[in-house]
Amino acid sequence: MGRAGRTGEQRAQSPERKCIATGEVLPTHALIRFVISPEGEVAPDLLGKLPGRGIWVSAQRPALTRAAKKGLFARAAKQQVKVPDDLVDRVETMLARRVVNLISLARKGGEAVSGYEKVKDWLGKEQAVILIQASDGSERGKSKLSTPKWGSFIGWLTADELGLAFGRQTVIHAALGAGGLASRVVDEAARLKGLRVSNDTKTTGKDRRAT
Repeated sequence: MGRAGRTGEQRAQSPERKCIATGEVLPTHALIRFVISPEGEVAPDLLGKLPGRGIWVSAQRPALTRAAKKGLFARAAKQQVKVPDDLVDRVETMLARRVVNLISLARKGGEAVSGYEKVKDWLGKEQAVILIQASDGSERGKSKLSTPKWGSFIGWLTADELGLAFGRQTVIHAALGAGGLASRVVDEAARLKGLRVSNDTKTTGKDRRAT
């Protein structure tokens, strides 16, 4: 993790919980919290604020799929529960929306820019700590920009999603400065990556340091 994310000391102090699918004990920023609704349905709680006993699953698609398909939520809750058929995809959509909203807030606060020339300028001035490029953008064009030294790279949002963050139809290149939202964007994007990018997928481009 680059300077845009948490420091090693901050991560060491993060609360830890056990994933019901893998058995791993992980910091909460690497997990998804779920609760059982009053109707007995499994509900994602990305902000960790819903009432009820938390059930934690690693922010990885295989772990979430296993928890949903193998009855692990019912076992953890010690009761019969209803698991939506689209639970994993629902979590992915919610995470993507959260990352987009955080980037949008950063833009409104003057902490983010979009467009090739503006991003290139921020990178040249070492003003950017996070390089963001659309997953469906031209690889040739994306390869012309490099992740800032000690910074982070996010490359699993679509051009349409990035466009929403900047009030445009589509955006291919974006950058965030070292503002207060940077670490939150990195952490939430890392959780989204677990649902969108398989372990054997290679990140293309120049000097990518994936979150």
